[in-house]
Amino acid sequence: MFSQETRDIIAGVARSNGIAPAALLAVAEVESGGRVFARVDGRDEPLIRFEGHYFDRRLTGTAQAKARGDGLSSPAAGAIRNPADQAARWALLRRAAAISQKAAYESTSWGLGQVMGAHWAWLGYADVAALVAEARSGPAGQARLMARHIAKAGLADALAKGDWAAFARGYNGPNYRANAYDTKLAAAYWRHAGNLAASGPATATLRRNMRGDAVSALQTMLTAAGYPLASDGIFGGLTEHAVTRFQRDHGLAADGIAGPATQTALGAAIGVASPAAWLGAAISRLWNWLRTTSP
Repeated sequence: MFSQETRDIIAGVARSNGIAPAALLAVAEVESGGRVFARVDGRDEPLIRFEGHYFDRRLTGTAQAKARGDGLSSPAAGAIRNPADQAARWALLRRAAAISQKAAYESTSWGLGQVMGAHWAWLGYADVAALVAEARSGPAGQARLMARHIAKAGLADALAKGDWAAFARGYNGPNYRANAYDTKLAAAYWRHAGNLAASGPATATLRRNMRGDAVSALQTMLTAAGYPLASDGIFGGLTEHAVTRFQRDHGLAADGIAGPATQTALGAAIGVASPAAWLGAAISRLWNWLRTTSP
């Protein structure tokens, strides 16, 4: 799984792009398996997946014939298998790039978010080499690439609402249920949100116009307690209203400010004193929600 340094980097990119840190961490984890780099020829390189059918479409004439003859391209999706080992995938990519670097890079998905190189123009990069340079620059670059793709694809709202099915359909494709992509995302989100909740909200009094991980964790806890909110890390009117409702329902001063007494009561309501118990309860609520709302 990601190191604390990597989690902090991804969370920082998430905040700068208006995405809840736990949500971007969840997408990154599911897409990458919790790995940022593979060691290839003594260098840390982003995780990749080469798509031979993409490569085939981008070639013509003798270049296409050579790629097919060398087992690098095929008109059939999935016919060119990716080795399990990342170093072997990079070797495959280098062979393809010797025929056409542009076509090879466009036919590869890159980094934490596994964003296709073919999207470089759509995402606003000068060329595919610029997209690849972003992915190869480190975890922050990979997270920026992923966040840019989410925004451009119009998926930020689904992510903010925790609509995992809608997000999965848009990000992973219509067959997302075949590999339980949506439920993996949800479980990863709750785990990361639980870690934030266990360490964040109790550190400071939270009130309107504040921003950050502590606010995002507070929103996650309110959602788990039955006061649903997008975990966007922004303490606005909806968050203030949810805090006020919680306070009234639990016999607290209803001032809309999440001070120590409110945070303690909220923690008690969802069992946050025990992170494992909180996570179990959150996942139980999630499964109940999925059963009643998934199409």
